[in-house]
Amino acid sequence: MWVRALLISTYEMGHQPLHVASPAAVLRNGGHDVRAQDLAIDALDWVDVEWAQAVAISVPMHTAMRLAVEVAGRIKARFPDLPVCLYGLYAGIGKDRTFGHVADRIIIGEYEAALSSWVDTLDRGITTDLVKSTFVLPARDLLPPLSRYARLEGSGDDRIVGYVEASHGCRHRCGHCPIPAIYDGLFRVVGADVVLDDIAQLVDLGAEHVTFGDPDFFNGPHHAMRILEESHQRFPSLTYDITVKVEHILKHQDLWGRVAAAGVVFAVSAFESTNDGVLTILDKGHTRNDMAVAVEIMRRAGMDIRPSWLPFTPWTTVEDIVDMFRFVASYDLPTDPIQFTIKLLIPEGSVLLMRSELEAQLGPYDAERLTYDWTAIDPRTEKLADRYAEHVEHSTRSNTLPNAIILDLFAMALEAAGLPPESLDIGSFEGRPRLTEPWFC
Repeated sequence: MWVRALLISTYEMGHQPLHVASPAAVLRNGGHDVRAQDLAIDALDWVDVEWAQAVAISVPMHTAMRLAVEVAGRIKARFPDLPVCLYGLYAGIGKDRTFGHVADRIIIGEYEAALSSWVDTLDRGITTDLVKSTFVLPARDLLPPLSRYARLEGSGDDRIVGYVEASHGCRHRCGHCPIPAIYDGLFRVVGADVVLDDIAQLVDLGAEHVTFGDPDFFNGPHHAMRILEESHQRFPSLTYDITVKVEHILKHQDLWGRVAAAGVVFAVSAFESTNDGVLTILDKGHTRNDMAVAVEIMRRAGMDIRPSWLPFTPWTTVEDIVDMFRFVASYDLPTDPIQFTIKLLIPEGSVLLMRSELEAQLGPYDAERLTYDWTAIDPRTEKLADRYAEHVEHSTRSNTLPNAIILDLFAMALEAAGLPPESLDIGSFEGRPRLTEPWFC
């Protein structure tokens, strides 16, 4: 059956949505007529919705899912008989609220084959799919140009950024992460030739820097290194950033010189907390000292490291927040202010729900926010979190320098802890590579 299919992305962290481009190519290869929209940069085009015989909305992350529920509701309100599918990592979150209400089909995890089957049949149901998919070259031509998305700063001129993934899923089971609830330690590689061909078409479209968006670039080290080094041979001036766990930085010390030589200018690593007790509950697989060692390893290799943080958890104290700022200053870690505002999300199915440490802190499920509520063992942190969110939003809109915002946040943490004012030397982040979109979830 030939179908007019509309694929929609609500948000993919500031990059051109791969999770629309990839399935769009599969559907086109199957003979369907496909259009795409990215609502992160354009308003919903109702002409396309009216044209469509099926609508599928990509939900690879929490923010995307919350936005998708609202968009799907608007579509169903105007076109109640139009089949709507939610697909991706977060598609099953809040399914009692979405399935049968704003979505006729839900595909969780790997989605290429199941989405193609749905467009062929327009059946109803909920599926978790972890099959090893056959990937094809993403249909980038259906999307807005790369120039409308995030850029790389700090490397001289701003660079246009492309986005690829060499693997999906993750071999690890970090408690705060949504991936283990679906993949349970599995990961799926994307064929090296497909990734390399996609990088080539991104270069043709103007990309000067490429983000590898794998949950962990070293899911499969040999696979990752083959793609990176072959891409570097083809495009010597191209630069890259990756995401990698602290324990992989320590484990693969022999590879980081090669990674830097192939053009990787920085790595994101999920440090999360400087409290070893919190890190243990989150099952991060590293310690505070490991993070310090990882920084030195990456610096010796010639790469910057940009930590992501989870400052607010049920077990965090205000003193932990103070210590985190001191750690950032001690190791000269470039950190976007928004990182200091992140609060733990506990969606349905989270592996954290099995931790006994959470029982006393866990509250009811919030269907609107798609997360369980929780209370902190230190009530001071809940007030601080609210102050941080408001201050960072206001200061960012006022174009306050990131360093100045961080110093303000540190002063607030000292005040909340009842500590006297303290100077903090966080250096300068100017000239250090970063993406202009700092959001991670």
